[in-house]
Amino acid sequence: MSFPATSLRARVMPRATAISNATLIFGGVGFLSVLAQIAIPVPGSPVPVTGQSLGVLLVGTTYGASLGLATFAAYLLAGIAGAPVFAGASFGIEKITGATGGYLIGMLVSTYVLGLLAHKRFDQKFLTALPSMLIGTALTFSFGLIWLHQFTGKDWAWTFQAGLTPFIMGEALKIIIAGTSLPILWRFVNRKNA
Repeated sequence: MSFPATSLRARVMPRATAISNATLIFGGVGFLSVLAQIAIPVPGSPVPVTGQSLGVLLVGTTYGASLGLATFAAYLLAGIAGAPVFAGASFGIEKITGATGGYLIGMLVSTYVLGLLAHKRFDQKFLTALPSMLIGTALTFSFGLIWLHQFTGKDWAWTFQAGLTPFIMGEALKIIIAGTSLPILWRFVNRKNA
């Protein structure tokens, strides 16, 4: 049976209302906030390893482009406004304008792009889910590395050593978790709705 291209959220909740979308955004901000608290400092780097990027992969693909983007934007706005949602229960505009700002902006872009890829059903099969998660992660780190390089004024070798190398294994694990769990969820949802 063929299903139209859509997000997992739209498939499970076909009739979205302002209240249901607000609830999903609130829940998504909470989810991202909890994952951001899973933070491990990296010696010599201003950027910690966090669970936040796993949240981006999952929110972007399950919510779709518009709702995913709105959720991550609300997360950023909550942190700027003073809610302790960033890594280490931190908050403030300096998180966006500081060394980690590029990663946060990259996650915002990544959430939207992952939602677009999910709309094309890339999250429904293992062979396309893993590459789409890799694209999302590459976007996050591209923005993050460029920003980190500009912000610190250090050379590119240092930037890659402090802003990418310590994260490779963890990001690979997150890509595998998100890239394998979503096709399994889709199978369950499609069977249940068949």
